Amino acid sequence: QTVLQGIILLPLRAICITFILLLAWLSASIATCCQPGRGFLPLEGWRRRMIQTTLSSLTRVAYLVMGFQVKVRGKAVSQPEAPIFVAAPHSSFFDGIICALTGMPSIVSRAENLSTPVFGTILRSLQPVAVSRQDPDSRKNTVAEITRRALSRGQWPQVT
Repeated sequence: QTVLQGIILLPLRAICITFILLLAWLSASIATCCQPGRGFLPLEGWRRRMIQTTLSSLTRVAYLVMGFQVKVRGKAVSQPEAPIFVAAPHSSFFDGIICALTGMPSIVSRAENLSTPVFGTILRSLQPVAVSRQDPDSRKNTVAEITRRALSRGQWPQVT
């Protein structure tokens, strides 16, 4: 019976996750279309709200479709209290749950990830701090950018 359930559930879950991924890509594309500053200025107004609500909701639904139910205990601190939010060890796809629960903060990511189809568009909408592995000054530049965003008094999203 469990094999039969797997044969039925696996394709259904794959279809649902693909649909959710395409909705996330569409939302990210709309929010970043004709974006002033193209990654150098923070998203504002409807663009920022759209990313925070839509991508957060779609990510939660995707994890629910995969079979994960997440309960939050306690209350997350606000961005003015903690402009930098650390999620570690960055070794699994569970980091996405943390991002969804905290309102889709900016993340630190490899620069190469921004050029991947579909995922790159979604990632760019989160306004990540891009780290280049070929640039010898990348570590210093990344720290400077995280500091700049953390001291922006709420202009930029929380940095994870």
